Amino acid sequence: MSGGGGRMTGMTTTARAAAEFWFDPLCPWAWMTSRWMGEVQEVRDVHVTWSVMSLAVLNEGRDLPEEYAALMEQGWGPVRVVVAARREHGDDIVKPLYDALGTRIHHEQQEYPAAIAGALEELGLPAELADAATSDTYDEELRASHQRAIDLVGDDVGTPVVAVDGVAFFGPVVTPAPKGEAAGLLWDGCVLVARTPGFYELKRSRTQGPIFDTED
Repeated sequence: MSGGGGRMTGMTTTARAAAEFWFDPLCPWAWMTSRWMGEVQEVRDVHVTWSVMSLAVLNEGRDLPEEYAALMEQGWGPVRVVVAARREHGDDIVKPLYDALGTRIHHEQQEYPAAIAGALEELGLPAELADAATSDTYDEELRASHQRAIDLVGDDVGTPVVAVDGVAFFGPVVTPAPKGEAAGLLWDGCVLVARTPGFYELKRSRTQGPIFDTED
C-alpha cells in the first residue's frame, strides 16, 4: 500500500529508497541477485538505477588460472555492448538489455556473440552495436562506472554491488532468488546491516550453485 510518497511495511511508513545496482552480464550470481532486486521492487518502494561494472576490469593484472583468464577476456564483450547501448539509446535501455542478455547467457547457455546478437534483435536495437564487443571505444565509460562501485565497497569483492541512500554492499549472494515478501525481508536486512556503522562482513560457504527460475 502506498501513499504520501512512501509505502506501508507492516505498521511503518517508509520513504522511497533510491538504489543503484551494478552488474556484469557474465556473472551468474549477479544475475540471481538482479532477479531478487526485481522482486524487491514489487514489495518495497525502491527506485533502481542499473549500472555496469566489469569482472574483466576487476581482474586486470591478477595472476588467474588459464581458464578463468580466458573467460575474463571474452567477458569484455557483453558489458561493452551494454555501455554502447546506453551511450546511443539512453539509460532506459540498460535493464531490458541486461534482461535479454542474461536470459540467453545464463538460462539458454548461449555463447556471448550469439547472446549479444539475439538480445539486440529482441529489443530492436541496431545490430552494429555488437561491434562494441571487440572495441575499446566505450572502455573509458565502462571503467568509470566500474570505479564508482569499487570506490563504495573496495576491490576485494566482485559483482553485484548495490548502493542505497548513500551506503553500499556486495551481494547478496543468494540462490534461488527469494520472491514476494521473502525478497522484501532480505532487502530490509541488507539495508539494515549496510547502514550499521563499522559493519563489514557476514558470510558462509556456498553449498550450491545458482538455481535459475525457468519462469524468469
